[in-house]
Order: sequence, then C-alpha cells, then structure tokens
Amino acid sequence: MRSIGTEQICTLRRSLERAGRIVITSHVHPDGDAVGSSVAMLSYLTEILGKDARLLLPELPPANLAFIIPESLRDRVFYGPEKAGEAVRGCSLLICMDCNGFSRTEALAPFFEQVEATRILIDHHVGPETGQFDLVFSETEISSASELAYYILMALGQPLPPACATALMAGMTTDTNNFANSVYPSTLAMAADLLAAGVDRDYILDQLYHQCSENRIRLMGHVLSDLLTITEEGAAYIILRKEDKERYRITEGETEGFVNIPLTIGRVRISVFIKEEEGLFRVSIRSRKDVSARTLAMRFFHGGGHEQAAGGKILFPEDIPGPEAARAYLATILKQFLS
Repeated sequence: MRSIGTEQICTLRRSLERAGRIVITSHVHPDGDAVGSSVAMLSYLTEILGKDARLLLPELPPANLAFIIPESLRDRVFYGPEKAGEAVRGCSLLICMDCNGFSRTEALAPFFEQVEATRILIDHHVGPETGQFDLVFSETEISSASELAYYILMALGQPLPPACATALMAGMTTDTNNFANSVYPSTLAMAADLLAAGVDRDYILDQLYHQCSENRIRLMGHVLSDLLTITEEGAAYIILRKEDKERYRITEGETEGFVNIPLTIGRVRISVFIKEEEGLFRVSIRSRKDVSARTLAMRFFHGGGHEQAAGGKILFPEDIPGPEAARAYLATILKQFLS
C-alpha cells in the first residue's frame, strides 16, 4: 500500500470539521466490505466527531451482515431510493465507500448527482471515476476498502470506537475470503492492531460463517451435485436460475462464497457463478493468479474488478436471447477466453 498523503488527510480533516450533515453510501448489493467500511465511517463520525451522519445503502445487506450495524446506529441507516430523499436532505458532505463511482449505486445515483455537497471517495477498485469527487483516496494494492478506511481513520489521530473497529475487521475479513486472497503486509498489520485493541475476531467469524440457514447448505449440495460444470480448459461455471432460488427459499446474500468453491479443485483455473434476476444474470468471477478475472468481466460481462475477483452481468436479450441460452454462452466464451 502506498502511504496516505499528509495533504490528503489535512483536506479530509478540514472537510469533516466544516461539514453539517454527512451522508455515507456504497455500492448496490452491499457485501461485507461495503457494509463494514461504511458502518465504520458512520461510527467514527458520530461517536468520535459528534457529527450528524447518515448511511444510505441501495438495499438491505444480507442477514449475516446485520451484526455489523450496532443497535445504537440503526436509526441512522437508510435503504433504497424510497428513503434517499429523506437521507440526503441538507447534506453538505458525501462520502462514497467501496464504490468507484455513483453509477455503482444504481437507483441512488440520480440523488447523489444532484446533491450540492463536497464529495469524497474511499475505494480500492480499478478505474475510479475521479471527476465526480473533490477528494479521492484510491488504492488498488490493498485488501479492501475497510483496510484503506482503517489507515485513513488512524491518520486522523483519534482512537477507533469498538463498533468502528469491529466493522473494519469484518469488512476486511470478507473481502479477503478470511485471509485467502488479496492479503498484503498492511492487511496483517491492520488485523494485528485491531486484535490488540480488543476486537473479538471469534465473534466476527461466528457471525459471518457459522450462522447459515439450513436451506443455504441444502442449496450448496444441489449446486455442487447438479449445477457445477467444469470444462476441459479448466473453467468452472454454475448457473443458478430463479426456480432454484424459489425452491430453496434463498434470500439475498445466501449464495455468497459459492463462486470460490470450485477453485478448491486442482484443475480449475477460473470460476464463474451466475444468478438469475429480472432481465439479467448477476455474475461473480474468481480466478487463480495466471488468469485475469477482471479481463473476463470487462470483455464479456459489462463489468470489472480485481485481477482475481471480479463481477458483472449478462443482459437479455442484449447478450443472450433469454436465461435458457446462458449455458451455451458461458461454454463458448470461457473456451475462447482460456484458449
């Protein structure tokens, strides 16, 4: 990780001091890093700086991430475009976490684009939309936005409140797949510091990974037994249709981590998990170091991300005539890509 500039921190400190109402946001389908980094910022602003801060997320996060938001902050968290007007009213400072531009907030983007406020970006994705922001903290050689937020907040010189520290550890843990990828020396240093400060990592792991519903485990069995395809080139793909989600009564977020499982197979070089939604498939991609998940996402799935972890979407009828054509589409492009 590059060092965070003193001038950037001074600018951030002045912006925070001058701000009235502060709104924090993150990307659509908020994952652990989005929720963790955003809640950490909310906790710091309210509990340390005494600011009037609010968190506006595009939608509810998965149930296993609910513990990240402490009871004391829940009345400051808003969800969806229905609450956007209320949340951003009177906003003088907007902070975008784990999100390289307002477009990734989807239905919330028009609200943010119209707000007359100072805008700050804190993100670790490739291709930040820097023109939208007055101050940018962008670092790709880092595990997560939560890790970047940790070093920024520490540079401000105040101790982190417990809720903030827990949220940062949770966000970093999920984005590294529990230290399985995107781990840097700075990542381990952050973890060590937070553990020394009293963060209960056992509690975090229990909430993240040991509170699954029975239906998730049964769906996982169905996925591995019936839906997983592995090609001769070493590509694995899983197609989850609407009827599968309905059969197992799966809620948003319960398929998190499924894309990683095929990479435990020695000959698999890249894993693609697609999940049907209205008019599209959401795409998650993970790969080994000799294959670029980001390039695949950019080339075929209207997406992007990191070298070994990326995502995007398949649109129909723009990309394929309909959901039933997904298997042939994946087989064709993955063979082309790996060849």
